[in-house]
Amino acid sequence: MADERRTGYDGTGPGAITPDGCAVEMYGRLLPNGEPEVIGSAVPAGASILELGCGAGRMTHPLLDLGFRVTAVDESAEMLARVHGARTVRSTIERLDLDERFDVVLLASFLVHAGDPAVRRGLLDTCRRHVAADGCVLLQREGEDWQRDVPRERPLPPDGLVRVASATPVGDGVASVHVEYEFPDARWTQTFLSRPLDTAQFEGALAEAGLAVESYLTEDRIWVRARPVAG
Repeated sequence: MADERRTGYDGTGPGAITPDGCAVEMYGRLLPNGEPEVIGSAVPAGASILELGCGAGRMTHPLLDLGFRVTAVDESAEMLARVHGARTVRSTIERLDLDERFDVVLLASFLVHAGDPAVRRGLLDTCRRHVAADGCVLLQREGEDWQRDVPRERPLPPDGLVRVASATPVGDGVASVHVEYEFPDARWTQTFLSRPLDTAQFEGALAEAGLAVESYLTEDRIWVRARPVAG
């Protein structure tokens, strides 16, 4: 089964592929890589979390185990079918409007680097719309050398490998990124558009949406905690 792809996005391999090129079966195999611990150390215990783009629950399930109350959002019904124990909502992120506020809004997986600035603004507007006045938005951004340090690869425990094969400029400050995932029994690829943002550009994009960086949570400055700006 395959959903209609967005322009500039593609994926190959067994099973369902989402509109942005994500392979559902492959994402179902991925294990967390320290993200739940970063999130858990940055927000109050038992907080309500709105997880935008939850995928197959790679972070959702560990966050539930840590005692957080998670509302998991994804546009893919196949992805959401793999999420258990959380409230789930099927929606694109940009169009989400739950008329609710959460202690924490989570925008991970480098989604803030959407190739189209209008899409990025829509993502950040959704974050601002759903975060409580005294809450925070946690974002995961690319490292500033992420697209220059290619090709590169790393293991995917317990028996996989991910390779960022290329990041090819396609105009207007956007790159087409091609990633390969290899396991003993299957292989997947994903191609997507990504717009690199240096620190000033990233903070400027947040400011346009009424958010301000409070702190960088990791030494590599990839994980960020932002707060809504009053007014």
